[in-house]
Amino acid sequence: MGNVFDALEERGFIEQVTDDYEIRELLGCDKVTCYIGFDPTATSLHIGSLVPIMALTHMQSHGHRPIALIGGGTALIGDPSGKTEMRQVLTRDAVNHNANSLKEQLGKYLDFDTGKAIMLNNADWLTKLNYIEFLRDVGRYFSVNRMLAAESYRMRLETGLSFIEFNYMLLQSYDFYYLFKNHNCFIQMGGNDQWGNIVAGIDLVRRLEGKTVYGMTFPLLTTSQGHKMGKTEKGTVWLDAELTSPYDYFQYWINTDDRDVERFLALFTFLPMEEVRRVRELTDAELNMAKAVLAFEATKLTHDEEGAVAAWIASASAFNLKTVDSSILPSSSIPRSEISGDLSAITSIEITREEIVTLPLPQLFEEANLCGSRGETRRLIAQGGIYVNDRRIASIDERIIPEDINKRGEIRLRKGKKKYAIINVIS
Repeated sequence: MGNVFDALEERGFIEQVTDDYEIRELLGCDKVTCYIGFDPTATSLHIGSLVPIMALTHMQSHGHRPIALIGGGTALIGDPSGKTEMRQVLTRDAVNHNANSLKEQLGKYLDFDTGKAIMLNNADWLTKLNYIEFLRDVGRYFSVNRMLAAESYRMRLETGLSFIEFNYMLLQSYDFYYLFKNHNCFIQMGGNDQWGNIVAGIDLVRRLEGKTVYGMTFPLLTTSQGHKMGKTEKGTVWLDAELTSPYDYFQYWINTDDRDVERFLALFTFLPMEEVRRVRELTDAELNMAKAVLAFEATKLTHDEEGAVAAWIASASAFNLKTVDSSILPSSSIPRSEISGDLSAITSIEITREEIVTLPLPQLFEEANLCGSRGETRRLIAQGGIYVNDRRIASIDERIIPEDINKRGEIRLRKGKKKYAIINVIS
């Protein structure tokens, strides 16, 4: 299985570490607990969170124990890192709602069964601190001069840094101390903008416990075009299917710049690196095939294989994509030889906007040749096998609504896992 440090380094995850020799030795000898914090500032994480998520999955796959820490307490303060102005202060109810949503989402990537990974919420201890005791026991170890020298604070001094944000480093440092003390956590990981906070936590553990813990940061990714990861003209690319559909998620990855394909395959898939490195030799049609593999593998991780297959088939139909040659990244499970048969079975019909919102679903699925009769459609709805745009239909009384029509004027119908139809809505 090898040392996870070497795997992370080879795949491009590591930007800075506090001591690469000692961390490599630690990860090569023992089962180590590490943690990454995720701030619940929205109901979903976005693509920008995938680097830390993937790092935790690599840690788990190598036998280590990740802690996914939901920042329900720190989100009440707001992290100034990487921000030119103060974050909007969220209510406690909003933070709790977002935290519960992120817990469910992270469960798609990490196995939290039988202690293989832990999910915690720092609100469980931060909201119970006595402020005077916290200042006396923890705050006295922090130098204001050193804090102001940290990049996360220094860049905010010109635009204004509130006192509430100034406390953030102390709280994140206390998190590391708490997790070390209560869960034997030895490594904190995070984006490179968290370096100052991580080092401060390491120093706090040393002062309070006399122990050495470690830090690791990841690069803050931008595309080769200089764009922030996960930002498009349409807005943020979310990991929640309700906010960004599997189809649109797939399209984000398949439109990757040629210069980013190898790097993104290394970071956002589990394909063997000897295959990933072959991408630098590909051009033209073969490179486009590699992009399709990237899109499929990334979508499978976030939306499971069924969602990835559906997105691939829909994309192949809509954009006349060709079958991916089996010699291109052979470890990928992207549909290959069978895709031509699936595509030939996809039907495409035209219906006016007025008709689409009035037609009963059983009649629509019959006219789209997905079901042999309206009775079959009703039976499949009862069994949970009928979908509109990956939304499972729960009742035969449901109708198409205008919001189901995407920007290309299409609605995608699905029967079971492999039968599709594209409805082109005309004016």
